[in-house]
Parts: sequence; C-alpha cells; structure tokens
Amino acid sequence: MGGQAPHGVSRLRLVPMTLAKASDYITKFHRHHRPPQGYRFAVGCERGGELLGVAVVGRPVARMLDDGLTAEVTRLCTTGEKNVCSFLYGACARAARELGYRRIITYILASEDGTSLRASGFACEAEQTGGGGWNRPGRARIDKAPTEPKQRYGRSLEP
Repeated sequence: MGGQAPHGVSRLRLVPMTLAKASDYITKFHRHHRPPQGYRFAVGCERGGELLGVAVVGRPVARMLDDGLTAEVTRLCTTGEKNVCSFLYGACARAARELGYRRIITYILASEDGTSLRASGFACEAEQTGGGGWNRPGRARIDKAPTEPKQRYGRSLEP
C-alpha cells in the first residue's frame, strides 16, 4: 500500500514545527489558550499536506516539577480530526525520550476525559490540581483562559 492506510485514506504524518508556526496554528484554532511563551520542541501532524494539529513541549510550568528530566506538553491543538491528539501525544513522548527526558506530563481541564492521553500511554497522576486565576492584589490580571481545576497526566520515559 506504500504509505496509504486501508481504503486509500492517507496516513497521519509527523512533521517538524517551529514555535512561530505552531503559535500561528494555536492562535487560529485553540479553544481557550494562547500560544506558550517558549518551548523545547514542537511537532505537527498532517495528512495529505493539510496540517491537522500541533503540540508544543517545554519545561514544566510547576517549578517543583522542573527537575531537568521532565518535559511538559504545554499546548496541544488540533482541528478535531480523529486520532490526531493521541498521535501527537505519542510523538511528543518518543521525542522527549530520545532527547534524554525521563518523564513527560501535561494538564487538561477537569471537564475533559483524557481518552487521547490514555491511548498514548499517559496516566492520570493528580486530579483537581490548582485551578484559579493569576489575578492577585497588587498585580491585577484578567484571566483569558479557563480557571477550572485541572488534571495532571504523566508518562514515564524510562527505558
């Protein structure tokens, strides 16, 4: 079949991504977050030349988890095409392992079910983490993202 899935459907394909290109995609398609500030690497998923999703991996946002051996998927954004989320989560884990990371984590909203994460080998490590906003007395901020509690998912990358 030479690169074709059953019934002539093109397969999902991993493509390299710059932060600028991933950020443009996230700005256009993400439901509730803006692009992250920095990254370690990013990947995209395409089918037939059409970009269906991107994932950005960086340092853990939580300082206590930033041990130098843990990577965090800080953004994952797709058009909703079937299997793209799990494809990207799996690709991020494999790339992080090859770069020497020992663990990879990500957060989802408590209202999300985590099916794509479980399908790509992640497990729920903490439910109802944090939530809330960044607004503080003396440092007013307007929250532009959901402030509901989150779930942390993780995957060991140990050989």
